[in-house]
Amino acid sequence: MAEQQQPIVIKKVKKGGHAHHGGAWKLAYADFVTAMMAFFLLMWLLGSTDETTRKGIAEFFADPYRVSMSGGKAAAERTSMIEGGGTDMVSSEPGQVKNGETIDVNQSTAEEIEKKADEIEKERLENLKDKIQTKLNETPELNEFKDQIKLEITSEGLRILIVDDQKRPMYKLASAQTEPHIRVILRALAPAINELPNRVSLNGHTDALPFPSNQKGYTNWELSSDRANAARYELTEGGLEENKILRVIGLSSSIPYSPTTNPLDPMNRRISIIVMNKKTEQQILQGSSAE
Repeated sequence: MAEQQQPIVIKKVKKGGHAHHGGAWKLAYADFVTAMMAFFLLMWLLGSTDETTRKGIAEFFADPYRVSMSGGKAAAERTSMIEGGGTDMVSSEPGQVKNGETIDVNQSTAEEIEKKADEIEKERLENLKDKIQTKLNETPELNEFKDQIKLEITSEGLRILIVDDQKRPMYKLASAQTEPHIRVILRALAPAINELPNRVSLNGHTDALPFPSNQKGYTNWELSSDRANAARYELTEGGLEENKILRVIGLSSSIPYSPTTNPLDPMNRRISIIVMNKKTEQQILQGSSAE
């Protein structure tokens, strides 16, 4: 038994592991993350630049040597692919090029914002006009007076014109005392006007008929002012906030209802309620501050 040889066992240790324990997947994952980062960077650039800028970038990468080959002042002076641009392609610094002309980006953006705000305000005034018109048509106590009420969008805002009628005057003769029906109209209009933040201007007008001579020192100028102020009172009684009234003025017979209207026509006797847009309001405020 001693002479029998023991079997020799050789153990071999394999170096390395299975494929899933190696580092190949890490390289693939890194490539994927890099590709996704590039993709999101591209999406960000597309979302943060306008069509003109994207077109300029595309043209540059399509032929980056075109400027150098064609020469000109931009060949040596340009430090950005956008001529006169800022430190990056989405910079808000002035000097970007659009349609071949250098523009001020900040100014362009401000103009776009102002234009959008004007459009929104005009839409609100249009909605107010429609609401008042519907109210006039559907409210029995107002329907009979709808021919005396004119609604119009002007450069100043929404103008609500209440004109006199020979058979149905708004005020007592040569007086600022309101008739019952004009009080009904003004108090019915007040809640609708009050819904908007816009401020209001009230203008009083008379016809050209001379004022009775027995009241010296009192003319159509004073009468138109007093009638406008009487209209202001009725509007506030109907619910219009006092601080929304920016101006109350009397214009006598200086502005007829229309250029062709007879100066003595009753339609010249009217109250103009202007729900002003921001532009008109600022002009009045700036004019007052300049004084």
